[in-house]
Amino acid sequence: MRRFAYCKVVLATSLVWVMLDMFILLYFSECNKCDNKKERGLPGREDVLTRPREGPGEGGKPVVISKDNQEKMKEMFKINQFNLMASEMIALNRSLPDVRLEGCKNKLYPDHLPRTSVVIVFHNEAWSTLLRTVHSVIDRSPHTLLEEIILVDDASERDFLKRPLEQYVRRLEVRVSVIRMEQRSGLIRARLKGASISTGQVITFLDAHCECTTGWLEPLLARIKLDKRTVVCPIIDVISDDTFEYMAGSDMTYGGFNWKLNFRWYPVPQREMDRRKGDRTLPVRSAAAAAAASCTACTVLRDIHALTPGEQAISMLTRSRVMGTPTMAGGLFSIDRDYFQEIGTYDAGMDIWGGENLEISFRIWQCGGTLEIVTCSHVGHVFRKATPYTFPGGTGQIINKNNRRLAEVWMDEFKNFFYIISPGVTKVDYGDITSRSALRQKLQCKPFSWYLENVYPDSQIPRHYYSLGEIRNVETNQCLDNMARKENEKKLTLIHVNSNQCLDKANEEDSQVPSVKDCSHARSQQWLLRNVTLPEIF
Repeated sequence: MRRFAYCKVVLATSLVWVMLDMFILLYFSECNKCDNKKERGLPGREDVLTRPREGPGEGGKPVVISKDNQEKMKEMFKINQFNLMASEMIALNRSLPDVRLEGCKNKLYPDHLPRTSVVIVFHNEAWSTLLRTVHSVIDRSPHTLLEEIILVDDASERDFLKRPLEQYVRRLEVRVSVIRMEQRSGLIRARLKGASISTGQVITFLDAHCECTTGWLEPLLARIKLDKRTVVCPIIDVISDDTFEYMAGSDMTYGGFNWKLNFRWYPVPQREMDRRKGDRTLPVRSAAAAAAASCTACTVLRDIHALTPGEQAISMLTRSRVMGTPTMAGGLFSIDRDYFQEIGTYDAGMDIWGGENLEISFRIWQCGGTLEIVTCSHVGHVFRKATPYTFPGGTGQIINKNNRRLAEVWMDEFKNFFYIISPGVTKVDYGDITSRSALRQKLQCKPFSWYLENVYPDSQIPRHYYSLGEIRNVETNQCLDNMARKENEKKLTLIHVNSNQCLDKANEEDSQVPSVKDCSHARSQQWLLRNVTLPEIF
């Protein structure tokens, strides 16, 4: 009897060990290590995402709504100012084309890249676009580089963005947190809230209606690993607000601004096109990037010696796929978390949205950093023709306040151009800027004239001038589109130095272009110079 009991104990113990052995074998042989397989180029999650799939919007293709549903589609469009019906037909993890340059697809990056926290602010966002953003980050990012995703709810009113959202993200394979603003605070303060609780070495800001593509993250982190004072943006691809078609953005444009301080995309200067000789993977070295190179070359050389020989070669390749940009659109960028704090995060005195992208762009360049577009990184963004959101106090009032703050702190005497073009701005109360001015002094930032000379020589704002005004023809009352250089309220005869001929009114053949004729002192050759005075500034 005792022997039988002893045999049962031995048998039970053996079974436990067999089961334990089987568990260990299964654990180390199955796809629990799929992240590592993906990073080493072995079959893993990426194969599932890139294989051909059927369904609306797959492969980034447009969604066509039937004629029977056109009226309902138009009504739904008003909710978010994009085709919500089309978006809801598309899978949350839809497949996308690989729109990268061929030279980007086989690139190698340094080992041990910094991990990033992804911060996404939303306000009454559609379920489908918000979750498609989250899934694209998770599915197309190596999990070893993804610290967390932080969703910041800027006082949304829709029930599905409350408890249902929290329950959904708990099931995802990457840590996703949802934090709530107590009241409507706007993009700027909501991003600051998300950044304050982030734990990754890098913070990546995305809008709530984006889709990340294959290989989007590594090129951004590689640049920051090389120099933490580099702030990087992906190429922003276009997701149609009508059909949700995915369209590759141009790598031949960069960010600028006009006299009204509106962000604009402009073609890369011709001198840079010539220098690159058709190689679109080379960095843009406008005077902008050349100046940046002069101030960051020592940093790059210093940091590069800390890398292994293989990583040094890789870092040189990484630098050949970037493009210096004077300004950024502001919705999508990555920045070292410590550097973000060092340069003053966002201006918390700004309200809601607008102007913060130019403010941080000026600050990065003027205070010793570099702002780049990394051409091997692509992220799609739904560009809307109108905003569905209301702005407390009105859109114009808020944007004018924000732009006034950035002009007063960063633009020096060049703010006068802005005030002349937009005189209403000078009547806006822009709050206390003492702390931002002190930050500029503390960081020993360069003047705005340096920025225009070295970073953005193609700006519409002239760097040298005597006066601002108009030249109007006395007879035709038409103006020259030029900057005046004389004194106030004088009638001028403009003489061409070489031919000794005078500027005259336009010919009948071309009514838009002034002519040059023999000087006759006729009224058609008299031009009135009138200075434009600054509006009264409060």
